[in-house]
Amino acid sequence: MNLLAFDTSTDTLSIAVRCGAATAEHTGPGGAQASASLIPAVRQLLAQAGLSFDTLDAIVFGRGPGSFTGLRTACAVAQGLAFGARGGQGVPVLPVDTLLAVAEAARLEHGCTQVVAVLDARMDEVYHARCEWLPAEGRWQTDADFGLGAPETVQPPQGWTVAGNAQAAYGGRLAPGAPHVLARPTAAALLSLTPALLAAGGAMAAGDALPRYIRDKVAQTTAERAALRAAAPAAISRQT
Repeated sequence: MNLLAFDTSTDTLSIAVRCGAATAEHTGPGGAQASASLIPAVRQLLAQAGLSFDTLDAIVFGRGPGSFTGLRTACAVAQGLAFGARGGQGVPVLPVDTLLAVAEAARLEHGCTQVVAVLDARMDEVYHARCEWLPAEGRWQTDADFGLGAPETVQPPQGWTVAGNAQAAYGGRLAPGAPHVLARPTAAALLSLTPALLAAGGAMAAGDALPRYIRDKVAQTTAERAALRAAAPAAISRQT
């Protein structure tokens, strides 16, 4: 298959194109810059791979959780490109959970198969999910509901690895007794997940693709943030 994948959910922009068995990748600054640089970088990478929007079979994007602006950018670009691909006939879109992509990156880069995937959610919080690789089925089993909370609330099972980008921000506050690896929701990880997700019926029409938001408020008051921090020790004591 000819596939285009990209993620703009973090401060790193990641794009990958697959043409048959060959994959080309691009990495650049994310955040606010992604909205301006994503489409030119996609065009350049497609040209490098000898592809065009009319030869794509599907478009894959990281749907979240993550940066609100980044998620909206990725979803809007995926929808627009999918609608216009193949001379206006369109192609399917595959939205992929970014925490699942973090787990897959940890498996590909570090060999991890039992992972608590975490992403820095800012405002003194992290997104997190437990992900376990099922080798017989060739897929991940993940929490149905992703978590959002203070770093102290992340409690990995014994022997599990914490993978993501949050340790640099929170240090010893984030699962100090667990092994940690740096992993991001790369476009290469999205492509690696694509065959199983397509087989499970994850592709959809462009108009049906939506971001996955976990936090329902972009900003919190100082008092709200203080209350969440005060609640974190109580949450930990209830789990122990």
